[in-house]
Amino acid sequence: MAEIKLDFVNTFIDARGKVRHTFRRKGHKRVTIKGRAGSAEFMETYHALVEKTGGTQSPAEIGGGRTKGGTVDALVVAYYKDDAFKKAIAKATQNMRRPILDAFREFKTPSGRRYGENHVATMREKSIRAVMEGKTTNSQKNFLKALRGFIAFAMSQGAVTVDPTAGIKPLKDGAKSSGHMTWLEPQIDQYREHHKLGTVARAAIELLLNIAARRHDAHVIGKQHTREGKLSWRPHKTLRSTGKMLTIRIIPELQEALDALPESTKSEGVLTFLVNDYGRPFASAAAFGNKFADWCNAAGLKPVLCDDGRTRNYRAHGLRKSALRTLAHAGATGVELMAVSGHSSLDQLQEYLDEVDQERSADAAMTKLAKTR
Repeated sequence: MAEIKLDFVNTFIDARGKVRHTFRRKGHKRVTIKGRAGSAEFMETYHALVEKTGGTQSPAEIGGGRTKGGTVDALVVAYYKDDAFKKAIAKATQNMRRPILDAFREFKTPSGRRYGENHVATMREKSIRAVMEGKTTNSQKNFLKALRGFIAFAMSQGAVTVDPTAGIKPLKDGAKSSGHMTWLEPQIDQYREHHKLGTVARAAIELLLNIAARRHDAHVIGKQHTREGKLSWRPHKTLRSTGKMLTIRIIPELQEALDALPESTKSEGVLTFLVNDYGRPFASAAAFGNKFADWCNAAGLKPVLCDDGRTRNYRAHGLRKSALRTLAHAGATGVELMAVSGHSSLDQLQEYLDEVDQERSADAAMTKLAKTR
């Protein structure tokens, strides 16, 4: 895959041999961008820094006026400017899909010709499979989602009549990915032991754990969402789809953590429960995620080698999974889980219900066995 170049980003290898990325813009403080380059977390932080420092033209739009009509280049530029991209999908999703589509444009055929120079109508399944070759299953899934969104736009513009991705499915590359690390009781206890009541770090884990919020929602939830002992908000992820409102009761454990926050974190005009080291709301979900990672490291939570062979750290999203797992083990039904998580399909929650059923069935089987001994 071609290298993705971003304005103001300097990439280098430090003295320890680690790849580092810094955001450098004249007149502004240098900032290190954490995360894997091109990931949703990385791109969300990058775009937040660009906007904060005055904005810039999208990397994909530079030279847009010189693209040839009908080419992939020209249509991608048009797609980025259209509401189908700017309004129909969430900002975080935009930040993730931009580098994917830009890399697709820069991918070269064996002859050395860029895909972006090709006419949209000439896209074929074989060419798309060539771009996917060597990618992990998750990377293939993200690539297909991004490309299918673009092709849907192209079809709406009459530039193409057939979806060349229709017959393509992501290849399986071994063990199924377990995704973000799910927190269990020992890790939660370890974090709580280090971050006492009265700290923002403690309020953060209680908020994430007790309402199963995504990090994007957790960093903006505050006093304005409190009503009669409950929190009511519209999840950011579904604002453009279902737009559903979630209302969840504040349990004593969470209320205790919120009440314990010192007055120094409750600056005038600041409504969010969670604030940064300067007493201000976090600039973005990525900024909050980076800070939460620091809190996890401070609590001594170490990376873990997972069943799929990947090493993962304990992070904010893993608490959402832990919250749903705990609810399922407490006897919550699928519909009840959906009411808390905001999922629109029970299929997305089935893994938690299956886990409970497996454990209970196994316990019952072993109990029966014990009676025969």
